[in-house]
Amino acid sequence: MSQRVHNFSAGPCTLPLSVLEEGQAEFVNYHDSGMSLIEMSHRGKHFVSIHDEAVDLVRSVYGVPDEFDVLFLQGGATLQFAMVPMNLLGAGRKGGYVNSGTWAKGALTDAGFYGEAYSAWDGSACGFSRMPSSNEIEIKPDTRYLHITSNETIGGVRFADWPEVDVPMIGDMSSDYMSRRIPWERFDLVYGGAQKNLGPAGMAMVIIRKSVAQDCNQDIGRYLRYDIQADKGSMFNTPPVFPIYMVGKVLKWMRDVGGIDVIERMANEKAADLYQAIDSSEGFYRCPVEEASRSVMNVVFRLPSEDLEKTFITEASEAGLLNLKGHRSVGGIRASIYNAMPADGVRALTDFMAAFRSSHS
Repeated sequence: MSQRVHNFSAGPCTLPLSVLEEGQAEFVNYHDSGMSLIEMSHRGKHFVSIHDEAVDLVRSVYGVPDEFDVLFLQGGATLQFAMVPMNLLGAGRKGGYVNSGTWAKGALTDAGFYGEAYSAWDGSACGFSRMPSSNEIEIKPDTRYLHITSNETIGGVRFADWPEVDVPMIGDMSSDYMSRRIPWERFDLVYGGAQKNLGPAGMAMVIIRKSVAQDCNQDIGRYLRYDIQADKGSMFNTPPVFPIYMVGKVLKWMRDVGGIDVIERMANEKAADLYQAIDSSEGFYRCPVEEASRSVMNVVFRLPSEDLEKTFITEASEAGLLNLKGHRSVGGIRASIYNAMPADGVRALTDFMAAFRSSHS
């Protein structure tokens, strides 16, 4: 195998090499069954065991209380933009949304097709450069939930402190899923696409309070009902077999490196090193996000000119530092340093940044 590059993609994410190698070794002949896992029945003993173990690992690694169901659903996080209001909004119920950037705006837009949804805080006035404090979030009467996007992948902003509001919260946690502990008592439902921190694309992990799942709207298509998905254990239809299999392996890796607290510490250390390289550059590199709201997963920054940014991306790619181009809607540079990004990868990037600055200042 040729040398692996440092992949700073915002998703699909880089995965632990040990997980990839284990999956490779099992792919053609899973546990001497004579076939690949992805050829097997999803109701057979092999996959049922994999599914159940993955659910148990989510609970143990993430500290999920017993009063929540863990669901593995197709469609990624974007389908949840619709499923949440379809299930939870109804006559006389409103959904409040913190409009913190591209993905929050998408969730708010989709919610408007299925119920009364409103912006409880709008970050457009500040260019989505920060998250709100709790006292800036305005909750209207008859609000069923407040939806937050815990980390905006494109804008590189995150909630460093969880909002304290008088209604249950729904959290899109795609970009920082299982990178830190969350206060479960404040949430009715959290969801996220697997492809940012946990595994391959094609699956959303939904964690929903059991009482909420059983009190959802039933006048929608069966696959879209949380109560049916919970009652069927995510097997109402053929589930996303391969993503579940890989997520289970990533969760074992997370457990073995020390669990969520160690993962959070490593994430904070990697981000601190990268932001130090930005902040100490005397303006050559500049992060547009207010310091208190800076993402730990998606570090965004600019250079003195767009031409210099293009040169940076080209030379970084030649040095084995890939997928650093910022999202097309905002430009600049974006380094996504998810759970499986090794500290060596961040060091390689900061070393490159120092050398690039020296040669282009």
